[in-house]
Amino acid sequence: MSEKDLENPSLYINRELSQIEFNRRVLDECTSADHPLLERVKFVAIFSANMDEIFMVRVSGLKQQVLLGITDTPADGLTPREQLVAIHRVVTRLFATAMEHWQERLMPALEKEGIHVLTYDRISERQRRKLSDYFEREIFPVLTPLVFDPAHPFPHISNLSVNLAVAIEDPETAVTHFARVKVPASLPRLVPLKPLDPDDLLPPKVQKFVWVEQVIAANLARLFPGMLIKAAYPFRVTRNTDMEIQEEEADDLLMTMEENLRQRHFGQVVRLEIDETTPDDIRDLLMVNLRIGVNDAYTTNGPLGLSSLWELHRLDRPDLKDEVFQPRLPLQFRTGENIFSVLRREDILLHHPYDSFVPVINLVEAAADDPDVLAIKMTLYRLGPNPPIVHALMRARENGKQVAVLVELKARFDEESNIEWARALENSGVHVAYGILGLKTHSKLLLVVRRERDGLRRYVHVGTGNYNAFTSRLYTDLGYLTTDEEMGADASEVFNFLTGFSKQKDYRKFLVAPVNFRENLTHLIAQETKHGANGRIIIKANAIVDAKIIRALYEASRAGVQIDLIIRGICCLRPGVPGVSENIRVMSIVGRFLEHSRIYYFHNVDSPEIYQGSADPMPRNIDRRVEVLFPVENESIRQEIVKLLNIYLHDTAKSHQLQPDGRYLSRQTMLAEGEEPFNSQMWLLYGRATNKPLPFQTDLVTTTNGYAPETTAQH
Repeated sequence: MSEKDLENPSLYINRELSQIEFNRRVLDECTSADHPLLERVKFVAIFSANMDEIFMVRVSGLKQQVLLGITDTPADGLTPREQLVAIHRVVTRLFATAMEHWQERLMPALEKEGIHVLTYDRISERQRRKLSDYFEREIFPVLTPLVFDPAHPFPHISNLSVNLAVAIEDPETAVTHFARVKVPASLPRLVPLKPLDPDDLLPPKVQKFVWVEQVIAANLARLFPGMLIKAAYPFRVTRNTDMEIQEEEADDLLMTMEENLRQRHFGQVVRLEIDETTPDDIRDLLMVNLRIGVNDAYTTNGPLGLSSLWELHRLDRPDLKDEVFQPRLPLQFRTGENIFSVLRREDILLHHPYDSFVPVINLVEAAADDPDVLAIKMTLYRLGPNPPIVHALMRARENGKQVAVLVELKARFDEESNIEWARALENSGVHVAYGILGLKTHSKLLLVVRRERDGLRRYVHVGTGNYNAFTSRLYTDLGYLTTDEEMGADASEVFNFLTGFSKQKDYRKFLVAPVNFRENLTHLIAQETKHGANGRIIIKANAIVDAKIIRALYEASRAGVQIDLIIRGICCLRPGVPGVSENIRVMSIVGRFLEHSRIYYFHNVDSPEIYQGSADPMPRNIDRRVEVLFPVENESIRQEIVKLLNIYLHDTAKSHQLQPDGRYLSRQTMLAEGEEPFNSQMWLLYGRATNKPLPFQTDLVTTTNGYAPETTAQH
């Protein structure tokens, strides 16, 4: 097969459909008995929020391409219009599945545990009176009904808001009017009944809730006195929130971002969600005024916006949630020894959330207070609420350190938080930069420069995840702490690239996008291709989309290289195609924690080259972001990484294997009779701490794929 043949669209899976398939795997977790009940509810909420983002960003982008007449196709050959048709077909069924899981699996299970999410018609007259009192006190004062008629324009419907389309009749003229009532986001979506009814003799664990839009609908007469309420139908709108920023014309990127955030609320409508009971005239009125087509309207037979189920996960029911765990503090940091002394002695690998994020925070805090520290430089991508690292950086500046921070304002959906902390850092005297024109800074890099007896020494932390203490307990990420001189020099060069003018092409050890990442990655794949059947490649990443990288992997597979791809989300590579990718296996792990670490392993004839970092093999990461991958050269840490990869490859509890037709099959269904599934995340969380033996060898076999042979043979 020629190089040209490897461009055949049939060899590629569509990016958008692959992302939706990832969300199907997320949704499937709500049916897994491995998770406590409220964690299963959480997966429905995550699924719903993820699908909202797909419409706000990906679907809106495709719609804009159609509007502009763009017919360019990705490697899979689907035009933007064809992709929209395929997305509508798939997500319509998927939304129905999500509602079925909620109504037929989770709600009955919750009721058995004393948690009742009721519709208004299921509550007693006494409870309705109590809710009317609550409506009068807490809801009525914040509602604003907006009528739509020739004298009043159609009201603006904000993104992701739940609304009621109300039909009201004037009894004097018998004329029907349309009004919109928005459910304010400040109100709880699920109104608790028990606090309203203290006389109820309910068991302590019994809690009852009603959807707030149903409470409003039952009390609409208070909003329209003297009018006849004919009906009210809930609806929800999703808008385009993918902001285009003309950086070349932006004198002040911070102010431009703030203005773009304000404009986000007015983006084009890309989806209308309505209740299936909504009559055609109301549906048509909404569609016409929101300027959408029939394929942009999605009907449902249950509550809109299931992401609100996060409210249930916040209930004080530890018996229905994951057991709280304490991240492990590596032994090196338990002695009370100065952190700089520890790092001078040895490199340290941190694997979050199993390892604590505290050493990273401690490094910044120690640097802020240490009189011998001269400078601190960091990249900040997603900061989260009240970040301790930001406070330490401000203190460092107060203590006279030189502090330079690259804050990425374009971190999607974290822009407001990042703007707030960027201003706080600037006000404290920190030098804040916003990156390079046209590029998003996604690298995770910390550099501390300290004066010591033998001269200046650089302490470096480089990782796969954000400097966010909250998400460090939810995402699996790797962080590397070192005083390696060449990595320290490379870190300095990267910061010069980010904050000044630099056209540096070569780094000592780092692979840096968009400078030299693609050429080095393709070189590493090509090098393994030369080894043929003795070759071995393992890539663990969030996604693989880049067609050039995929073609390089196809070439390696054709040469006999055994390739394992542990890809959590989007995978555009099609494995198992005869003559092309029969030596490539793709698996996806979806479990308690979000798999977020990136590892690149190339066997290189028993002299492995291993890289970690922030980049996925995607065009946006390779060409439009500043990313850093770094080599793992410490032998004991290399062995730890190899063991970790092997643990992931043997997961049969939470992994799915990608089939040539694009479907994912649970590897648990592939187990031999009586074979126990192995959960990689749970072993790393509990088994490692108790030295529980692994049920397999921990070294990688170079010429096999790490899966049981019968597993591959069955499928």
